[in-house]
Amino acid sequence: MQDIHYDNAKFRRRSPLKVITQALVTSHIRYCCRGCSTGKFLMLLMILGLTYLITHKSSDHSASNIHLNSAANVGHKYVKEGVSIIDKIWRKPPRLPPQLPPDEAQNVSSSLEEQRLHWFSRKQKVKEAFVHAWSGYKNHAMGYDELMPLSQRGTDGLGGLGATIVDSLDTAIIMGADEIVYEAVPWIEKQLVERIEKKGQVNLFETTIRVLGGLLSAYHLSRGDKGTISDSGIPMTLKGVKSEIFLELAKTLADRLLSAFASSPTSIPFSDVVLHDHSAHPAPDGLSSTAEVSTLQLEFNYLSEISGDPKYRSKAMKVLEHIRSLPKVEGLVPIHISPHSGQFNGENIRLGSRGDSYYEYLIKVWIQQKNSGNQLNYLYQMYEEAMRGVRHLLVRKSIPRGLVFVGELPHGSNGSFSPKMDHLVCFLPGTLALGATKGITKKKAIERNLLTPDDLENLKLAEDLAKTCFEMYAITSTGLAPEIAYFHIEGDSEGGLDGGNKSSEYIDDIIIKHNDRHNLLRPETVESLFVLHRVTEDPKYREWGWQIFEAFEKYTKVDSGGYTSLDDVTLIPPPRRDKMETFFLGETLKYLYLLFGDENVIPLDKFVFNTEAHPLPIIWSKYSA
Repeated sequence: MQDIHYDNAKFRRRSPLKVITQALVTSHIRYCCRGCSTGKFLMLLMILGLTYLITHKSSDHSASNIHLNSAANVGHKYVKEGVSIIDKIWRKPPRLPPQLPPDEAQNVSSSLEEQRLHWFSRKQKVKEAFVHAWSGYKNHAMGYDELMPLSQRGTDGLGGLGATIVDSLDTAIIMGADEIVYEAVPWIEKQLVERIEKKGQVNLFETTIRVLGGLLSAYHLSRGDKGTISDSGIPMTLKGVKSEIFLELAKTLADRLLSAFASSPTSIPFSDVVLHDHSAHPAPDGLSSTAEVSTLQLEFNYLSEISGDPKYRSKAMKVLEHIRSLPKVEGLVPIHISPHSGQFNGENIRLGSRGDSYYEYLIKVWIQQKNSGNQLNYLYQMYEEAMRGVRHLLVRKSIPRGLVFVGELPHGSNGSFSPKMDHLVCFLPGTLALGATKGITKKKAIERNLLTPDDLENLKLAEDLAKTCFEMYAITSTGLAPEIAYFHIEGDSEGGLDGGNKSSEYIDDIIIKHNDRHNLLRPETVESLFVLHRVTEDPKYREWGWQIFEAFEKYTKVDSGGYTSLDDVTLIPPPRRDKMETFFLGETLKYLYLLFGDENVIPLDKFVFNTEAHPLPIIWSKYSA
């Protein structure tokens, strides 16, 4: 049974004299002495005399403080041994620390094992979904960028580089879906080089995060980067996969993508690249997206690390160095920038489309290279300033129930506030949590006294926003979030456009306009649930993730293979949109799988995920300098 009187003081050593004195004053000892025989009485006297001599000699020895001759040393040894003997006779054994009864300890162990098996089974359900999504792509669209699951055919919307194959590869490796790896790798080895050399226009940003990022992650996870692969926590079963091919393809592709930097008159690259002739040009309006030009650095940095060629990192990092010098609004930046002038264009500030991953990469690039010294601390400072600006200028609460959300400033800080929040903004809770603890748990960060007041505020905001992002799902009839939501705030009279789930307590807080009701199988919310679960260890994030996964299974799964986007999440049955984005396999299912899995798989203090969920190891070598 549990010892409720356990006290460390019970281990304190008592002197022999004190033991005997305490014993003699008890009635039991007095009674024993009255009834004892002469021999026993003499024995007791002898013990008392011996005790007196020992304690007297010990005190004389201490008082004289003589240690210079052998007699004193012998006496010291005698006292020590004598005390030890008496201790052995009279000292009681120490009491054990508190322990659970065997039946309770067994129940706790059993409960933990049941939980592990529970989440293992859910993780396996996500793997089954991945296999189903891949089967649809393989059977109907192999070699195309994306699957159209309803019409059972493929489409090229990302330059024709087989984006789904490359985007899915590291997910298959992480899940241990070896049969899919062995289907994807031969296509990459035989087809991708030719396509890179012959294809025409691609978007710099999309190609970097999906294809280049996918190749680099596959290189690492297939044991190409042997120095850190053991950190991934993934049991390796792959045989015959030559990781070097991924590195060679990454360099071939990146050399062509560098033309976007070389063709621009400033440090800001053009948005589009023509692969076959190594040329590049700006978008039709002449502008680049702020998010797009600042979301290339993780990939190019790691390529320099493993190739030994610093040119990739040099070009990409000049973008952030340039943006550092530009004026900002409390750390916040407009969503467009001109490659011709190098200046921001317009005043539209938001963390949704065209703005989102700028803020994500500020902290992630710093984490990726934080071991390189102080020269990149400016990125962390830019991130901290931006998050203070978010809290001050963009964070509001809805009415009547007080959901915390992040709005927009379409006309800058001097214009009106818009209570509009893209689903894309739901990356922010995970980024805030990662920025606060740098990948370790909140508990460990507190124990090590690592959290600043800003970190604590950001963690609180992260948890509040994660709840809002989940409620954007729970508010709808299907349990799936719309692409964009608006929030009721003071002075806003618009209403009647709810998500359809009348049982939600937030039915009056969230507005979903007709043009915003589609769902593209996006990953941002489950990404944040994954990071927050790793950081806080709160099981509610797993439960929320499971509810979202079940909704995907119920309303987006296509029997013939694959999953489809939806046109309206507020209707049942929801009208379907004939497209499966590559990021459903590359991001959404990967984050769900990791959410339900063990925390030692792709640990957040050893890896950073690019904005397409491709894990890249934190850099330690000279190329990060």
